[in-house]
Amino acid sequence: MAHTVEKIGGTSMSRVDELRDTLFIGGNEGADLYNRVFVVSAFGGITDLLLEHKKTGEAGVYAAFASDEGEHGWFVALDKVAHAMREAHGKVLTHAGDIERADAFVQERLHGARNCLNDLKRLCAYGHFRLSEHMGQTRELLSGLGEAHSAFVTSLLLQRAGVNARFVDLTGWHDDGDVTLDDRITGAMDGVDVTEEMPIVTGYAQCAKGLMDEYDRGYSEVTFSRLAALTGAREAIIHKEFHLSSADPKLVGEDATRKLGRTNYDVADQLSNMGMEAIHPKAAKTLRQADIPLRVTNAFEPEDPGTLIDDQPAETPAVEIVTGLDLYSIELFEQDMVGVKGYDATFLDVLTRHKVRIVSKLSNANTITHFVDASMKQVRRVEKELADRYPSAEVRTRAVSIASVIGRDLNGLSVLTRGLQAIGEADCPCIGAAQGPRNVDVQFILPRDNLKPAIAALHRALIEEAGEEPLKRVA
Repeated sequence: MAHTVEKIGGTSMSRVDELRDTLFIGGNEGADLYNRVFVVSAFGGITDLLLEHKKTGEAGVYAAFASDEGEHGWFVALDKVAHAMREAHGKVLTHAGDIERADAFVQERLHGARNCLNDLKRLCAYGHFRLSEHMGQTRELLSGLGEAHSAFVTSLLLQRAGVNARFVDLTGWHDDGDVTLDDRITGAMDGVDVTEEMPIVTGYAQCAKGLMDEYDRGYSEVTFSRLAALTGAREAIIHKEFHLSSADPKLVGEDATRKLGRTNYDVADQLSNMGMEAIHPKAAKTLRQADIPLRVTNAFEPEDPGTLIDDQPAETPAVEIVTGLDLYSIELFEQDMVGVKGYDATFLDVLTRHKVRIVSKLSNANTITHFVDASMKQVRRVEKELADRYPSAEVRTRAVSIASVIGRDLNGLSVLTRGLQAIGEADCPCIGAAQGPRNVDVQFILPRDNLKPAIAALHRALIEEAGEEPLKRVA
């Protein structure tokens, strides 16, 4: 029977001692333990300390190193990482020998990183070298430290429990860096027998092209998907700390939430567009092209099969999920736009140059409106450049939200009509709506303060009243 490739996220990794007995072993013994390859993220919070906090933007080692002007603030930040790593593995390892080995691993990796960064600082003190030219490689170096630590610790934990676990390091530590991602993975897996070993693989993989520039913090899912494709896995599995469900249970109530159970990659793409990634869209593309189904499970309910994602269409039309995202609308109004080419292309060029992610778009004869997932600083820069390009146009921005109703097949459900009625009955003003011809999603544009009640109203009208059984428990 072919193997599976399975990924565990950072929040779940912080409870890896619990997963040892349920997910990794789970009552299996002998040969039944194997034919599973695990790709692990760093322990929760470690990557935030190495790079920057994902939500607040608080500086980690990377940001401190980039802005340091001689105070060596990044030294302090790196010491903070060392303390957090030791604290993380100290909570999950119980044997003194394992803790000693994990401590030594942290010391060796962080000491090496410190020396590397220090040498780079000294080198860039000379006018021939620019620190900015090396920040991409610096971010790559720091990223791999967290995954190497968690993979090493997990292999120790499992070996102590009698599992033939094998630490597979893709971070390129002291290795030749001039290799492709595929070569990095196939080289590391060469000689690994998945029928007799349980590979514990780092979520970060070093390669010549680099992963951070294109994927940033989504790199572990890219590694995971390429590993599954290259090794011919029968199924790819992502273990999260929650089920993939019909809405945020905090908004609609745990008793009302449904587990998806089955959906397809088209829905996964729509979720990614709304900032609710089941998997990074580039990783989903890799799995889809390799004809590998993806399963999303709750790591702490291993007996539950979770949600299967493949390319199969729905048997019957149904709304599967309601979600939403806070955005900004950028509106370009120009009376003379009618019949004149170039406005669309210029608008897109400005958004691309300022690295603004477009979620949706509406346009008519003299107005183009993009709904973007960006910071206010980015939005103001776009607004200014558009005003400079088109001095006679009106450029307006507004804080809005989009509530999105998603399903594999929404044909015949009158989602747009019923959705507008549900939002209206909840006293939520709707300032726009859009439905494409493929009938996989319907978007409702709302004032920023109305997103949460609108999601609850849409879920109640389109999912709860459809009479499906609610999910009994959502972590």
